[in-house]
Amino acid sequence: MSRSLSGTVRAGMVLIAILGLAAGLLVSVAPADAAPKPAWNGVYSLKRFAATKTGTSLAARQREPDFADDYTFVTECLRSRCTATVVGGPKPANPTLPQPPRYTWQNGAWVHRYSWQWDCWQGVGVPKVWRPARSVATYKPQSDGTLKGVWRTTIYGGPCRGTVVMNVAAYPVR
Repeated sequence: MSRSLSGTVRAGMVLIAILGLAAGLLVSVAPADAAPKPAWNGVYSLKRFAATKTGTSLAARQREPDFADDYTFVTECLRSRCTATVVGGPKPANPTLPQPPRYTWQNGAWVHRYSWQWDCWQGVGVPKVWRPARSVATYKPQSDGTLKGVWRTTIYGGPCRGTVVMNVAAYPVR
């Protein structure tokens, strides 16, 4: 009897050792929350490089200067999803743009996907033509604290049907 009890104790000790090692591995691998969360906080000047836009749409060929506005961002992370929300800045002239803009952290960049109505300008005195559009703006953090990316829009119909692609950047306002 003592011989089988001794074997049982030994097997129990080996099992405890294996479980302890497994638990240690889980603890050392699992803390995904220990990694720094991405954050886009504070006031940034968002510049759109409209003068060099490209694409297949009539709008991509229309001359337009670069433009910038200052916006205040606040980031909130719930579980593994981080969202930077614009909480301050000028309201857009186009009333169909979703408000407030929200950028989700995806694959190392802040991404804003949205549907809206493109207001196709065709010249002075010509009424604008409104058509559905889908945009994706992506801002990737740079080592100098700025963010750089691309804003891509697809316009579904009308005289401005096609794509507009524009480089964008965000500069911290100090």
